[in-house]
Order: sequence, then structure tokens, then C-alpha cells
Amino acid sequence: MLQNLTKKLRNAFACIGKGKTLTEENLAEAIRSVRLALLDADVNYSVASQFIKKIKEEAVGKALIKSVKPQEQFTKIVHDALQKLMGEKESPLLFEGKPSGIMLCGLQGSGKTTHSMKLAHFLQKKQQKKVLVAACDLQRPAAVLQLQKLGKDHNIAVYAEEANKNPVQVAKNAYDYAFREKYDVVIFDTAGRLHLDEGLMQELLAIKQAVLPKEILFVASAATGQDAVKTAEAFHNKVSITGVILTMLDGDARAGAALSILAVTKQPLKFEGTGEKIADLQVFHPKSMADRILGMGDIVNLVRKAEDAFSKEEGKAIEQKLRSATFTYADYLQQKRNKRKIGTLKKLMKMMQGADFFPCSNKSRTRFTEMEAIILSMTLEEREEKVALSRSRKKRIAGGSGTSEKAVEELATRFKKIKQFCKKMPKNMNKMGSFRDIQKTMGKMKWR
Repeated sequence: MLQNLTKKLRNAFACIGKGKTLTEENLAEAIRSVRLALLDADVNYSVASQFIKKIKEEAVGKALIKSVKPQEQFTKIVHDALQKLMGEKESPLLFEGKPSGIMLCGLQGSGKTTHSMKLAHFLQKKQQKKVLVAACDLQRPAAVLQLQKLGKDHNIAVYAEEANKNPVQVAKNAYDYAFREKYDVVIFDTAGRLHLDEGLMQELLAIKQAVLPKEILFVASAATGQDAVKTAEAFHNKVSITGVILTMLDGDARAGAALSILAVTKQPLKFEGTGEKIADLQVFHPKSMADRILGMGDIVNLVRKAEDAFSKEEGKAIEQKLRSATFTYADYLQQKRNKRKIGTLKKLMKMMQGADFFPCSNKSRTRFTEMEAIILSMTLEEREEKVALSRSRKKRIAGGSGTSEKAVEELATRFKKIKQFCKKMPKNMNKMGSFRDIQKTMGKMKWR
């Protein structure tokens, strides 16, 4: 989604010349390039103009911090401005009463039904809420059946009245049922239209008045760019939305909606859809998005995914082994299995700064599978490195894993180099230097 904008912003930063201060002269080309990059990314024109004005006011005349290059300081100014543009910090859901209501609204095709289930799954898993999803979309054929199937597949309760054609009454009945059954949250999946019309708005207003939801979330597709922003504004003017779920951020959409929607509607982005699976929904974090836009990775969400997959005890244990360079083949195997809980290698690599350094092609993933097969073919003593891998052992391991002696030898060599690298790491990880320095050191290792 963000590759084109990231590339253009990097080119803009490269325009900045040398000097002891950031001046209007040495920033002129860079600021012009940033403006063009934002407009090309489908950012609202007024929002882009205000953004450029702010970074110019912040940057011009600013003395450089010692040992910081002009490009780096300007990058930091742009990063902070991007984060502020998107809200600076997370905007959590608000809950009131039991059950607390959340109404989803938006145009047809934006992903309301799917994301009502994603949100329910998120609340059940992350916040241990007892959630009911109410099927109030009685306009789109099979919308109710879609909800029921998703609910059955993912153990999420769904309330539906197939014979009732009044969405307002269904919503009211669903709320009463949720109250009786002591649900914490009830999510109302409402109908959409192919375009805005008064009938849709009146229906949403009637449901809002009937169930008084604490949150009204507008579901918008990032693929529609500024159309999503204009539609969100129209919905807010009619039903007073409290936040936005931006979908399809894993596709080829540009960043315009993400960068413009708060400034235009004054309502925060609360969640972002990142894929087709039920778990592909995450809290929108402005710093995370600013990092991604500037090609700095997505450490915020990478850490969250890791926390979900690893226990604190596991994390401390592997950290200690990395620091002391005492990790084994068995440790690698466990980390490989944990990694599968987080996501695909390709997704993980995209979340890391300097991801181009790491192998993440289909061929690379096949090699990781090959490495796993090799380790599984080792004895417990070999995995724990209690015995050396002699030639006869390597031959046996190669036969058991369906690989070659060369592949086993390359894995052993790679482990040795990684351990050598870890031994060179200072005890204080914060003094390791930049990620680029680590890349430079690791780059000397030959990855097959």
C-alpha cells in the first residue's frame, strides 16, 4: 500500500543539502517533493497544504542537533507531523453499560459484515469480552447467512431473525437478548447502499435511537482513497460517527484515506483491517502508520504480535540465550513454531526496518522449511549441541530430512556465524548501534 509514497518521501529527503541549519533554500526542493508525494497518494488537498505549512514552520531556521544529519532531522520533523496528523496516539473503544453497543455503518462493499466479526473476535480474544453480533443488514442478499457461517466457524454468537424484515426491531430485540444473557458487548451489523441515500441514513438513525450505541464506527475501504474520506464526512454529519475502521490496508491502496480522515471528520481511526483472515484486524496506531509511511518498519505491531505468541518467560529465556550465544538448534525450532503463530515470514519481514536485507521470497520460505526438516532429523543431543556433528551424523541427518549433506553443513556453518555475531553484541542492547550497523555485520554472513 505505502511503497510508492515511501519511495517518494525518501527521494524528497535526499534533496536536502548540507548546512548547520535547515533553511528555506535547502528545504525548498524537499518540501515541494513532499507536497507532490502526498497529493499523489490521494491525500486531501487542504490537509496536504496544512501539513506542508506546519512542517515548513517547524523546520525552517531549526539548528541541527550535533551528529544528526540535515536529512535525518527533517525526516524526524515529517514523522512527528504525520503522527500528529493521524491522532498522535491510539483511540480505544469506549464501553458503557452492559451490554455496550457498537454500531457499524458504511457503504455496501466496504466490508462491514466481515469486520463486525473481526471486531467481535478481537474483543473476545484481546479483551475477554462476551460478544454478540446482531444481523441487522436485511438489504443485501445472504448477509445474515454470511454472519451466521462466520459466527459458527469462529465461535462467535450471532443474533438473527430471518422472518423479521424490520432492521430496527431486530436491533432492539438483539439488545434485549444481549441484556438478558449478560453479554458485555453487542455489535450491530447494519445495511449499506451502493451510494449515499436518505433511506439509508434514516434507517441508521432509527437503529441508533433504538439501541443508543456507545460507538458508531464507519467502515471504509482504503482502496477508495478520498471517496472514503468524503463518505465518512457525510455519515458523520448524519449519524455522528465516533471512529473509523479502515479496511484493505493490505492491498494496493494509497495512503490518502489514512492521512486525511481524522483531519476531515475530526473522528479517529480506531482499527485497520490488514488481511482476509478473522484475526487480521489491529488497533490503529498513528506512530506505527507514520513509521510504515517512512519505511521505518512496524515495530509497534511486531512487538504486539510477538507478545501474543510468546510468554514473558519464553521471551526472557531466549533473550538470555541470545545475549550469551548459548541458543541451540532446539531453540531455533521452537522459535520457528512460535513464528508461525505470529504470521507468515513475508508479513513479518515487512514489519521490520530494512526488510529488503532479509530473505522473504517463496524460495526463502522453502529454505526455512528445509532447515526445520534438518533439525527435526537430529537426535536430542544434536539439537542441544551436546555432541558435535560429525560427517557420519550429517549424512544420517541429510537422509532423514530428505536434503543433502551440503544443506546440513550450510545450516551448521550459519549457526556458527550467528553465534559469533551474538558474542560481539554488547551486553547493553541499546548500545548496539543502528539497525544499519547490525545489517552491515550480518551482511557478511552468506545466506544460502
